[in-house]
Amino acid sequence: MNNIIKELSKRSLSRLLISRIIRLFNIGNYEFKINFNATGSRNHYAYCIFHSAKLAHSLNLPKMSVIEFGCAQGQGLIAIEEITKKVKKIFNINIEIYGFDTGEGLPQAADYRDLEYHWKKGFYKMDKKVLEKKISISKIILGDVKITIPNFINKYKPAPIGCIFHDLDYYSSTKNSFHIFNEDELNFLARVYNYFDDIIGTEIELYNDWTGERLAIEEFNKENNDKKFSSAYHLITSPIQYTWYHQIQILHFFKHRDYGAFISSEN
Repeated sequence: MNNIIKELSKRSLSRLLISRIIRLFNIGNYEFKINFNATGSRNHYAYCIFHSAKLAHSLNLPKMSVIEFGCAQGQGLIAIEEITKKVKKIFNINIEIYGFDTGEGLPQAADYRDLEYHWKKGFYKMDKKVLEKKISISKIILGDVKITIPNFINKYKPAPIGCIFHDLDYYSSTKNSFHIFNEDELNFLARVYNYFDDIIGTEIELYNDWTGERLAIEEFNKENNDKKFSSAYHLITSPIQYTWYHQIQILHFFKHRDYGAFISSEN
């Protein structure tokens, strides 16, 4: 059955059908559902949370943290909470959730690199009171990340950060959020799963390597020798393809004490 599903999934129409069948009949375990994009509306979130928790579990860590940069109305945080309920049971690990947002929507664009032809000041304003009624364990941190990031570790003392969802839209905001990676590397897992929402787009956005989130990633890699973002090549070379595969970046902390810790099979 598994091989048949894999073969059918290579065809785009079949992929949609198979995902629906898996969900409808509740086929397979959670990892199986993730592999076939069948966990629900935010399968990319499930992938990052599941595999970062798996890494934390392999390293015998009792807890880890998940971050979302850019929460808007909070649908991402709601999805993260639902996913973590399942992942906690699988790996017997506690998961903390932190959401960063201005609360006032997008700020004024800094320059052309923020793609002023696509984004406008005030987009995605949050209603914090409404959102807080929909979440239970997430901590919302309001303000410009340029101001909130420097105090985050000392104030909240988060468990090691295992995955981050980036949805700040602008180059400037994303660049500022990367200041979190200036903190001691022990505040992170040795390899951190990252999802970037705004690096593919359509004919309107025309995302490129000289603007937006892609530019922030490119500059980060040029500016740092001991930590680098890399595409998830095991995903983007898979015969079964989903668009979000190209939006996953793994941040490697090469000098992390656990970077070389053996987690593979003895065979």
